[in-house]
Amino acid sequence: MTMNAHPLACASHSPLRHALIAMIALAAFLAGVLAQAFTAHIALPFTLLIALSAVFACLAACIAGSMRGATRMAFVSLHARRSAAARRRFDEARLNAIIRSSREAIITTDAAQRIVLMNPMAETLFGCDAAQALGTPLSRFIPERFRAAHAQHVNRFGSTGASDRRMGSQRVLYALRADGREFPIEASISHSENDGEKLYTVMLRDVTERVHAEEALRQSREDLRELSANLQHVREEEKAHIARELHDDLGQSLTALKMDLSLIQRAMTRDAFDRAEVNERIAVMARLIDDTVASVRRIAANQRPAMLDDLGLLAAIDWLADDFSQRYAIAVKRHVDVGAAVFSHDTSTALFRIVQEALTNVARHADAHVVTLALRVADDACTLVIADDGRGAPHAPSEGGAHARQHFGLLGIRERAHMLGGIVSTGDPGKGFRISITFPVNALQPQETHP
Repeated sequence: MTMNAHPLACASHSPLRHALIAMIALAAFLAGVLAQAFTAHIALPFTLLIALSAVFACLAACIAGSMRGATRMAFVSLHARRSAAARRRFDEARLNAIIRSSREAIITTDAAQRIVLMNPMAETLFGCDAAQALGTPLSRFIPERFRAAHAQHVNRFGSTGASDRRMGSQRVLYALRADGREFPIEASISHSENDGEKLYTVMLRDVTERVHAEEALRQSREDLRELSANLQHVREEEKAHIARELHDDLGQSLTALKMDLSLIQRAMTRDAFDRAEVNERIAVMARLIDDTVASVRRIAANQRPAMLDDLGLLAAIDWLADDFSQRYAIAVKRHVDVGAAVFSHDTSTALFRIVQEALTNVARHADAHVVTLALRVADDACTLVIADDGRGAPHAPSEGGAHARQHFGLLGIRERAHMLGGIVSTGDPGKGFRISITFPVNALQPQETHP
């Protein structure tokens, strides 16, 4: 493969080649002049004069050729320098445009960790103008408790020889805004050298929303685990409660009925039995049967009131509020305005259980005198509000105590609301307790079925 010579190389050899040719030509000319002088008997001074003239002419030609070559070389070199400078200016302008338009915050520091570059996104991220940050130490944007570790990390990174560390491969770090607020970041770092000076470039990304989402997800999973464990505990407690009621109420009633039947049977086996005594026993048995039927209905209603299926949600809520007031001597003020809204079976069950759980929390924890219950349907939303005048919600649930049970009750309410696409909000602690649940109306309506 033939390689073309560089123009500068050709230009640098041209004067030497011309001078060599001129010297050869001069030598040949002098040799010819001397030979002619000896053969033609020309005087030696005249011959030397001719030779010197030829030498001067040759030297003048060489000098002129060299000057032309040097001028040509200088022009080529100047053009090359100008082209290189133009390319550098173009590359710098393109790099600056990329840095300024980047959606990532970019900061460059020197070996002493002084800021030498800060793009607009970094200005926005830290709330600080680049003019104020340039020349200042990078540590101004690092929380004090992390500064020593950061310095060690940079020194170790600079000595490893690695060119960069990618974003996302490290744990979440924390930075400091100009107003002193901390926030989580994700960062990647690279280093380079410019004229023998080491430079570090950091690309930063604010991950506050991601951290909050991860924390919310972690808390949600933890709440679900606690709620699941609590539901198992509540289920066992409910089974034990039902067993006690069956044993105490139904068992005692059935035992009493059996004893009364035995007495009646014994009395009737006698030739002359006391009819009045038998009638009295039968009346007692009738009252006992009525009490037993009432106990069965109460136990069944505690599991699921029949009127919820027979008469609907509003009648079931009225029954629940009246029963609550009778049991705990706490007045329940009701404000119900649902218009022509129709609630599906699942929606009615969810709302009834939410009201039931909320009233249970009031009875257990609130020490209240009045409860306000409001259920309204307006526009495209249904809102359920339950408020009391008690001591309010605790600031933090205690482990295993009454506040923890209230916390689980609220978790159950939130889960039921979430199943219907609802949003739950609560009032401030210490100012009574208020819980508000808002549902979209289309989630409450019964779905139409088509044949």
